[in-house]
Amino acid sequence: MQRLVWCHLLVAMSLASPSYAASTPEQRGRAFAKVHCARCHAIGRTGDGPFKPAPPFRTLHLRYPVETLGEALAEGIVTGHPAMPQFELTPPQINDFLSYLKSLE
Repeated sequence: MQRLVWCHLLVAMSLASPSYAASTPEQRGRAFAKVHCARCHAIGRTGDGPFKPAPPFRTLHLRYPVETLGEALAEGIVTGHPAMPQFELTPPQINDFLSYLKSLE
C-alpha cells in the first residue's frame, strides 16, 4: 500500500512540475522532431543533420509555406528525402509540429 501511495505522489508531482505545466505547442513540436526526425534532419536553428539529403527544418519555410504542410502530415508524407519513412500525425501533433517549424522561420 505504501508503494502505491508513493507512485501516486510521484505522478502528481511530475504533472505539477513547471516543465509539464509550461509545455507549449512549440516545445511539444520540438520534442516530437527530436524523437522522430533528428536521426536524419537538422532540427535546430544551426547545424547539419546526420543525413545530407534530408533538409534542415530551419529551411523548410523557404521551400513550402509551413501552414500548407498540415494536410500532408495528416495524410502521411510518402515523399521527402529518399530514405524518409511514411508516417501520419494526429491533429494535435500536427499543430505542435507546425508551431515548432514556424518558430524556426
